[in-house]
Amino acid sequence: MTPEAAVSGFLRHVSIERGLAANTIAAYRRDLDAYVEFLAAKGISDMAQVGTPDVAAFSQHLRTGERALSTSSVGRMLSSVRGLHRFLVDDRVLDADAAAEVKPPKLGLRLPKAVTVDQMAALLRAAEGEEPVALRDRALLELLYATGARISEAVGLDVDDVDDTGVLRVRGKGGKQRIVPIGSYARAAVDDYLVRVRPVFAARGPSTPALFLGPRGARMSRQTAWLVIQAVSERAELAAHISPHTFRHSFATHLLAGGADIRVVQELLGHSSVATTQLYTLVTIEALRDVYIGAHPRAR
Repeated sequence: MTPEAAVSGFLRHVSIERGLAANTIAAYRRDLDAYVEFLAAKGISDMAQVGTPDVAAFSQHLRTGERALSTSSVGRMLSSVRGLHRFLVDDRVLDADAAAEVKPPKLGLRLPKAVTVDQMAALLRAAEGEEPVALRDRALLELLYATGARISEAVGLDVDDVDDTGVLRVRGKGGKQRIVPIGSYARAAVDDYLVRVRPVFAARGPSTPALFLGPRGARMSRQTAWLVIQAVSERAELAAHISPHTFRHSFATHLLAGGADIRVVQELLGHSSVATTQLYTLVTIEALRDVYIGAHPRAR
């Protein structure tokens, strides 16, 4: 089987049988296209020709080539390659897994980046305004902070996902659904947008159930949401780098700092493992340590 055919079969598998999100499949495709290109440069035209040294050479190429990647990027791409080879063995296309012995590089501990409660308040104040787009943007950002939703989850929301009882139905990775309460500030901002802005935007475009719309009536894109966050961040003049995930990280960190149970935060974030959520406890410990060192007379 050619590398190109193997990749096509694998992508069909993760799309249909595993039901992965479109963004995840696109990431797999980018990673595996680079792998196919590498194999072609080595003169390999059949996956049966690929051995462990070839996979190891690809990993080394990613780390030391002309466009050397970060450790996390190498790990992600190698994970895609390992997934491809496992699929080919499971599907009985190949007898042996050439990638099984090639381990991804070890990652250093990276703590999630969160802003303080005061910084988040300043960020949300910077989104205030009476223009229709400003009202929509404020609703989006308030919702991101109030629910910890990923940016793709937020722009994927439909109007019916906002329940009258004050909860939000969020569709996460792998199509998993979770229920998240909406705070009063976010609910007020969303209600204001739904009454004053969305009907106007919706009248300008095709009928869509999407919650967040652009001025022409189409569903708001992830790229537009990114630009909104960048613009608001600049207006807030915060020194910290602000990304869509900053809202999610701050949501979790502030909940834990306020005494929330880690299992509850895990459920709200949609993490499949509590180990992922536990990273946020390290953030709060670091914050406590900074306060302690600055305040205790015998801390230093």
